[in-house]
Amino acid sequence: MSTTTASDLKPIPWKLHLSVLAVAIAFPFVFPSSFMVNFGVLALFYAFIGQSWNISGGFAGQLSFGHVAFFGVGAYASTIAQMRLGISPWLGLPIAALAGAFVGGVIAVLSFRAGLKGSYFALITLAFAEVLRIVSNSIGITGGGLGLLIPMNIGAQNLQFAERSGFYFLILVLAAGSVALAEWLRRSRFGAQLAAIRENEDSAKALGINVFAEKVKVMLISGAIGGVGGCFFAQYFLYIDPLIAFGTDKSIEMLLVSMIGGAGTVYGPLVGSVLLALVSDVTRTLTQIQGLSLVLYGALLVVIIAFLPNGLIDLFSRKRGGGKPGKKK
Repeated sequence: MSTTTASDLKPIPWKLHLSVLAVAIAFPFVFPSSFMVNFGVLALFYAFIGQSWNISGGFAGQLSFGHVAFFGVGAYASTIAQMRLGISPWLGLPIAALAGAFVGGVIAVLSFRAGLKGSYFALITLAFAEVLRIVSNSIGITGGGLGLLIPMNIGAQNLQFAERSGFYFLILVLAAGSVALAEWLRRSRFGAQLAAIRENEDSAKALGINVFAEKVKVMLISGAIGGVGGCFFAQYFLYIDPLIAFGTDKSIEMLLVSMIGGAGTVYGPLVGSVLLALVSDVTRTLTQIQGLSLVLYGALLVVIIAFLPNGLIDLFSRKRGGGKPGKKK
């Protein structure tokens, strides 16, 4: 299954990158209310963790149902380092990245050595996430089922900001970095090898590509991004527990923002995340029915798959290229 369109292969003008960045920087100044800044934080957060899934699932075709494993490990690793060892939460960001990359590497080596791919790989990632949830619910260092409550200690040095705008610009830097990484992948030799693996692994092997090594590398990168997302989440909400850290809802959200926005594209997760944040806020404002936002988002996914199989980003690609939306092969 291909997620690449002809228009997606065209270079993205730097003016577009700069325009998106300028709009993102201006957002909290144009909309300074706490509600709107929180909306911006969550939209960028979903874009960031969505990029984690997109890099392995969209660019490399390694579809996962358990990406929350990286998110949860990163959240717990950074929080435990802060609360149990007294390590600065700023250092928790690289710690979370290393923890997420480690779990990504373990899952990749075990799965790909066994020849698992497609739905089998998706299910094994889900199984790993569930195992980690059970373990975190059972041991004392994670706080068990009660979770970990991070003490409030306002100060930039503690990664706790008096204003939400501090978190906004932090997640903006992280999201911009993930977009830059996706753009590099789209242009690089490594990215071309991942695209070949996504389209046909046997053909990629015939071309001399070390399929096993490249798939492990992309899972390391994907896991690191997911881990950093977990660290940010823990610091923003100051609380994690096994259900939050390893709940399947996060995996679903990572997958949905990428698929709806456009898997295998640079800005797909960002487009999908803005829509996810809008749907969540609107449904929460209009009704108290829990889970309604995901129901609506799932319905939207069905509609988009039917009419825009390459995601919403294909609308922008069509306007830029003057053609019709691409179709999956």
